[in-house]
Amino acid sequence: MTDSPNEDVMWIMHMIMHRYRAKQFELLRDGNYDITHMEAKVLSYVGRHPGAMQGELSRFMERDKAQLARLIKGLRDKSLVISEMDPDDRRSVRLTLTDAGNHIRTIMKREGKRLTELGVSGLSEEEHQQLLKLVHKVYENFE
Repeated sequence: MTDSPNEDVMWIMHMIMHRYRAKQFELLRDGNYDITHMEAKVLSYVGRHPGAMQGELSRFMERDKAQLARLIKGLRDKSLVISEMDPDDRRSVRLTLTDAGNHIRTIMKREGKRLTELGVSGLSEEEHQQLLKLVHKVYENFE
């Protein structure tokens, strides 16, 4: 570990998410789905917000519009996302998932749930609530 307990906390939180993502993408890779981490984030967001505008997604992903446009083009080329001009504002693009995009999102959600259960297995309800409270505090410090 490090010289600082604070660094240890952030390091282990980082490593937890690294392992979580690695396990999740292992399933996608083994299932012959050609999806990157950033593409998965787009699928996840658009799945939760059908018809989301590209600008909303840009703010969520903290990516500039050019980077996001390349991501969306890749997902369109893979037939996972449909982008359509907003009828009320032709400068805006709305995004929806295709059936194939929804299928991958469903797999990601199922695997995410399994991994979440694995990650907190062995914790009592009290420990689970304590961990949730502490992690939430850390998160709020970045607000």
